[in-house]
Amino acid sequence: MNILILGANGFIGSHLCEHLLKNTEWTIQGFDIKDFNLGNCLGKDNFSFRKGDFYADDEWIEEAVNSCDAVLPLVGIAKPAFYITNPVMTFHLDFEANLKIVRMCVKHGKRVIFPSTSEVYGMSTDKELKEDESPIILGPVCKSRWIYSCSKQMMDRVIAAYGQEEGLRYTLFRPFNWIGSRLDTFTDARDHKARSITQILYDILNDREISLVGGGRQRRSFTWIGDGVKCLEAIIRNDNKCADGEIFNIGNPANNASIKELALMIIRVLKEFPQHAEKAERAQLREIDSRDYYGKGYEDVQDRVPSVAKAKLLLGWEPETMFEEAVKKTLEATLRENDLQVVS
Repeated sequence: MNILILGANGFIGSHLCEHLLKNTEWTIQGFDIKDFNLGNCLGKDNFSFRKGDFYADDEWIEEAVNSCDAVLPLVGIAKPAFYITNPVMTFHLDFEANLKIVRMCVKHGKRVIFPSTSEVYGMSTDKELKEDESPIILGPVCKSRWIYSCSKQMMDRVIAAYGQEEGLRYTLFRPFNWIGSRLDTFTDARDHKARSITQILYDILNDREISLVGGGRQRRSFTWIGDGVKCLEAIIRNDNKCADGEIFNIGNPANNASIKELALMIIRVLKEFPQHAEKAERAQLREIDSRDYYGKGYEDVQDRVPSVAKAKLLLGWEPETMFEEAVKKTLEATLRENDLQVVS
């Protein structure tokens, strides 16, 4: 197969490119504005990369769509600190700019595998979130956090509608708090714009208090990126068309933990690294109101637990990496990528 990955330099994109090059003989075309995460892919026989602008390079993108077997449009904004303060940009990129890719797939009869999000479930009261059953409940318009979820939900519905009316072949997948290297940069963390695991690690290494937004009581189901991309491979492979027209949660319900528990786990694991044990010993937790950290547009969900029964039934996939191992792997890789240095 010939696979087109738009946003190949991102967290999911770069790990997926590496995984597919290592485990398949497929041809991978990557596209992104930068390539700093693709060092393990560039120069490989089955990998080609185009550095370009997602907004402007429509001619090249459409030619690439027409020449491939499946398209994964992974370009998007997925960080609360960004989409709370930049809601219009979030809508433009996550919905409008990606809609043109979906329409190209319709025009050329190509399969699209689109990243939805666990956030589409919003404030659903279901204890276990199911792709085809759980209600989608979003907060009020004055809480700008929900524009990301709303944009993704609308894209889910538009893609499904194209499938119904135009015969578009599609699969939607919903990542549940995937963690691993390259999730965020230490520059993001310096400015308090990183997601939880990178932010907490950076704060420890730089002798800053760990901010527990809302007391860190929110619970998430943390999923190792390596498990996630294995599921994506099964979706792309699509044996017996098992993934056509389906939505899949990709998460690890066994790794459900609060943000405070995540912080304590990071501290404990970091103590195992001699170079950083002293800083881990000194780490301090501080509870902070969400409005003081993110601003008035923030609202949060107290828990998100995915059902992965459908992925097991149709794809034969289950998550394998438990919470402590996933955290340790993430810390090891992130420290290695930053040369084990404390960033000032």
